[in-house]
Amino acid sequence: MKKQVVLYKKLSPTLMARLQAQAEVTLIDTLDSEGLARLRAALPRAHGLLGASLKLDAGLLDLAPDLQAIASVSVGVDNYDIDYLTERRILLSNTPDVLTETTADTGFALILATARRVVELANVVRAGEWTRNVGPAQFGTDVHGKTLGIIGMGRIGEALAQRGHFGFGMPVIYHSQTPKPAVEQRFDAQYRSLPHLLQEADFVCLTLPLTAATEGLIGAREFALMGPETIFINISRGKVVDEAAMIEALRDGQIRAAGLDVFEREPLNPDSPLLRLNNVVATPHIGSATHETREAMARCAVDNLLAALGGERPKNLVNVQAWKA
Repeated sequence: MKKQVVLYKKLSPTLMARLQAQAEVTLIDTLDSEGLARLRAALPRAHGLLGASLKLDAGLLDLAPDLQAIASVSVGVDNYDIDYLTERRILLSNTPDVLTETTADTGFALILATARRVVELANVVRAGEWTRNVGPAQFGTDVHGKTLGIIGMGRIGEALAQRGHFGFGMPVIYHSQTPKPAVEQRFDAQYRSLPHLLQEADFVCLTLPLTAATEGLIGAREFALMGPETIFINISRGKVVDEAAMIEALRDGQIRAAGLDVFEREPLNPDSPLLRLNNVVATPHIGSATHETREAMARCAVDNLLAALGGERPKNLVNVQAWKA
């Protein structure tokens, strides 16, 4: 008998056919109130879940007594109570690697856009307000040769360092839980304490996961350590940053600009002060948003789920203790 899978993310026809060949699939195509009601109704029969961007807490998962595996179409797993899943021996998998390069591209796009004021000045042209050659009031700042500071030297941090070091001749400094000798050798990078990185870097880039330890990591004290020419880039998670403190730093000229792909609340509130600041480039969480990468992520998630439901260890298992149990 086929296992029951609840799918709360649309798949390409090829992946959908593959999943349906091996499981009975219930598709929840929207996560509005009606979709969530359908999800709750389907959970009591579910052996597997596949999707993204939905917080799955005990209140929902207690409805699924036969649940064996969750395949998240994401790298971040902050939407899941991993201790709860492990206690129930529910295997949680994610999709690292396949989005590393694309997300690093997004990070560097934000570096360039903020430094050269691309969005702000493109809007001047679009509005028909370009009437003379630009002067010092519209000048940006160089990227090449500037110091790139990366907080969180994982896969995406390394990919960002590669672009900065080899592509733009940027000295790389970084902060992470532990020094990374291989990274230092490859990119001639230097480890820094967090305060020293914030003081030295021309570009401060966040590429670390959201955890209890990193939530609110960058606040008023940290922004005060940055200089007035510092550009702040966040492609990790919005809640790693105290957004109110960041807005204050941008308004007061404490930092030069910010390039943001993630926010405390998503979608971003239309009333957010960030939308009224010319020194902010804000994008709608597009880190991995290319056709190629999203398909690769979905394919990876399907592989993970089918492996788990077939009694095999998923390649990208997050809670290893659940497998050992």
